[in-house]
Amino acid sequence: MQQRHLGRTGLRVSRLGLGTMTWGRDVDEHEAADQLKAFVDAGGTLIDTADVYADGGAEYLLGQLTESLVPRGELVIATKAGSVPDRDRRFDGSRGHLLQALDASLNRLGTDYVDLWQVHAFDEDTPMEETLQALDLAVSSGRARYAGVSNYCGWQLAKAATWQHAVPGRTALAGTQMEYSLLQRGIEREVLPAALDAGIGVLASSPLGRGVLTGKYRHGTPPDSRGASPSFGAFVQPYLDERGRRIVDAVTTAADGLATTPMQVALAWVRDRPGVTAPVLGARTAAQLQAALQVERLVLPAEIRAALDDISAPVHVYPDQHWTALY
Repeated sequence: MQQRHLGRTGLRVSRLGLGTMTWGRDVDEHEAADQLKAFVDAGGTLIDTADVYADGGAEYLLGQLTESLVPRGELVIATKAGSVPDRDRRFDGSRGHLLQALDASLNRLGTDYVDLWQVHAFDEDTPMEETLQALDLAVSSGRARYAGVSNYCGWQLAKAATWQHAVPGRTALAGTQMEYSLLQRGIEREVLPAALDAGIGVLASSPLGRGVLTGKYRHGTPPDSRGASPSFGAFVQPYLDERGRRIVDAVTTAADGLATTPMQVALAWVRDRPGVTAPVLGARTAAQLQAALQVERLVLPAEIRAALDDISAPVHVYPDQHWTALY
């Protein structure tokens, strides 16, 4: 698998990442081991997790597997902190909480450092400079090698990047993790331009449109799919609309013409978008993951890429385009 630099940093990661959001909950230790082995055997290095996945169970499981299955040094482990199970406060970006969460993550992962530590979401109740200082402390103490953010909108990302570049010695943001797919191109409005300008690599989560771009929902909701599960049904539903059906039909047509699968077409489109370092894949089984990993051999022809761009194009006019577009 090809490797890419994360933004304008020296950190190299595989151009496909393995997500662990369902590990320790819907994916047990045996299936997780099979997924990790398949991913590493294919040349993958980037593993993405978070302290809230399965209430810490995903990190713990990953730590067990790096001890018994894959040497720690062969992986680029990225984790996140800042989401909290509090009805009154969904995100806590305070310095105290973040650093405490990092120490807990390291303990579960069984390592003394993570390669990439990310703030899971913007906390409007904490000064941004306090949140960012936690990243500086994590890197300066050696507990994190690089730092980034997740789910920051355009102005938040640009402000954070500018703050970190303002004074020598602060930790430049290496990456931002955002949902990005043919069904969700919202980051192209402001986040992606901000990331490109600041040299921040994009890790694209849900690159298959929460599973919808595989085509599995074209003729109904399979009983064993996420869309049919109580915990993920509402997560999938927004993309099962008429616009989503048109895009999935176009992806399926492209896949038929290329003698490949809709999953690989959708993944290749995201993987090769400007500014994207790696899509982050989530899978229920190792077989699903192995099927997705076959995308490494696929390059979309320019004509097909242009057609997919057109059918999924978001409506961005003023102020994204020149003001004369209003006339």
